[in-house]
Amino acid sequence: MPPRPPAPSTLADLRAVVGVAGALDAPADLAPYVEDFRGLYHGSTPLVLLPSSVEDVARILAICDRDRVAVVPQGGNTSYCGGATPAEHGAEIVIAMRRMNRIRAVDPANDSMIVEAGCTLAAAQDAARAAGRLFPLSLGSEGSAQIGGNLSTNAGGTAVLRYGMMRDLTLGLEVVLADGRVLRALQPLRKDNTGYDWKSLFIGAEGTLGVITAAALKLFALPADTATALAGVPSPAAALELLLRLREHFGEAVSSFELLPRRAVELTVRHVDGVANPLADDSSPWFVLIEIGASRAIADPTTRLGEALASAAEAATVAGAVLATSAAQAQAFWRLRESVPEAQRRHGASLKHDLAVPVSAVPRLIELGTALVERSVPDGETIAYGHVGDGNLHFNVSQRPGTDRATFLARQAPLQAAMFDLVASLGGSFSAEHGIGRLKVEELERRTDPVELELMRTLKRALDPQGIMNPGKVLR
Repeated sequence: MPPRPPAPSTLADLRAVVGVAGALDAPADLAPYVEDFRGLYHGSTPLVLLPSSVEDVARILAICDRDRVAVVPQGGNTSYCGGATPAEHGAEIVIAMRRMNRIRAVDPANDSMIVEAGCTLAAAQDAARAAGRLFPLSLGSEGSAQIGGNLSTNAGGTAVLRYGMMRDLTLGLEVVLADGRVLRALQPLRKDNTGYDWKSLFIGAEGTLGVITAAALKLFALPADTATALAGVPSPAAALELLLRLREHFGEAVSSFELLPRRAVELTVRHVDGVANPLADDSSPWFVLIEIGASRAIADPTTRLGEALASAAEAATVAGAVLATSAAQAQAFWRLRESVPEAQRRHGASLKHDLAVPVSAVPRLIELGTALVERSVPDGETIAYGHVGDGNLHFNVSQRPGTDRATFLARQAPLQAAMFDLVASLGGSFSAEHGIGRLKVEELERRTDPVELELMRTLKRALDPQGIMNPGKVLR
């Protein structure tokens, strides 16, 4: 039997916390909050709450804990795994964080800032830049993705190679627990060995342990100069060889190294207005997008990157390359990379896998994964691309034109199982940066070490004994 919707008295108490401007219940107002980004899940809720302070969130959760009402925290609603979508039965309320969007403090001398969970990633980047610093997390959805969602999914993005994932970029958190108590651990310290590392429990927990309301984040020096290039390579193995060459040449200044198959570039140029391939005459089957974030110790990084690519070309590692000569051209290169998901959506249905393997195993994953797709999905074509510098590939399969959509989509489950088996055999993970959400709960149960899984359940019971926090996500 599905849970019962909250009682009218409970809904009235919740509305009173946020006032008329902070409570949504009209069907048209609820619509954007009950469907996930990919359209996989279509839920229902009687109420969306828009708190404007940590005190609001604390009072909301105290009421929900008192009356055993389930809560779905939501940021920018850009999850690929249904992690922020309420269930179909309509008994869960949504807490959307967009009104908690303040930059509370920026401390350039400490290389830190404190921002609220509803602040968009783009706004956090802008605030850091205004203070002459860099917040390096970079995602295609940064204009809508919120810091709370980035934290809850331990977001990665295109700069992980140099700066790490969201967990690596976080110094402290403010979190409202399931019963309404507030954990205030926002100290922006690099060294603090005073007990357990509480922030790590909530980063990547997808709102199942509490609601993140603010974070102390690490900042970095802005690069003195940036060099960007797009290069054609004969194979994924050649791409890794080029990465090693660049790291020998530039060290940790290599901030991004993104792999794109020719087919992904073709689809993007075809389906997304204003996108062009600057290597249109290059017949290479693969491309890499490279960014060097140079310090003042590296003079003229664009010239040096050109020299490194020329040397790689002499060794047949690179077929051709083009260097960005302006910020606008560099942005155009990045638009080519960031538009791949949009191009796939416009092209047709797709089967998506967010995979991680050791960097050295990336070529093997592409080889074996492509062969697997060719055997089991005759109406699909492999589009494997992504953050090859840190071993994370978005191994997607696009529907071929003229084939039946329902038949194609029905291949998701058997292909996914086989793909995840392949990743496990290579020492990898079936969820690199997109999280578990609702989509991968069964896979987590099936593939996680039993001791680890029981520790996760023990933690969930301790922090959320009534099971009201984002039920059905990550853990059943």
